[in-house]
Amino acid sequence: MIRAILLTLLLFFISSCGYKPTSIYTKDVLGESIYAEVKISLEDPENSVIIKDAVNEAIISQFHSIASNKKNATSKLYLVLKSVSFVPIEYDKNGYVTAYKTHVLLQSRYIDKENKNHTITTSGNYDFPIESNSLISDTKRFEAIKFASAKALDELRSKIAIRRIK
Repeated sequence: MIRAILLTLLLFFISSCGYKPTSIYTKDVLGESIYAEVKISLEDPENSVIIKDAVNEAIISQFHSIASNKKNATSKLYLVLKSVSFVPIEYDKNGYVTAYKTHVLLQSRYIDKENKNHTITTSGNYDFPIESNSLISDTKRFEAIKFASAKALDELRSKIAIRRIK
């Protein structure tokens, strides 16, 4: 009997704490459908395409919205890849690089469902190992950029949610 009462009180306390995931706040700002456009860099078009894929995945998995065309979207998201860098972070006993950190810097401009413009710069990092005395393969490079971009988009989602809360 006492266990049931304590369990009921605990469930009531947990359910009434007011917690909402950031995706709820983000959805309040951006709405149900988002148009996303990634500016293609003429110097590095491959990375821009990778980021476009990461954005489409983030719209569904992080923002809990659907990707839409420009005409039907409740909000618009414009991204520019400002920089991508690879920095050695670990060496073996012979001085060869065995791990890198990828750093992606994104500039985001979004028009929310109330038609207000906002600009946010975000960054994402991703660490990955390579074999000693080898170069970064294209597959590893693309994967690292995609994961770092996903982290930058996660930061974007958080910053949008914080603006909504304020």
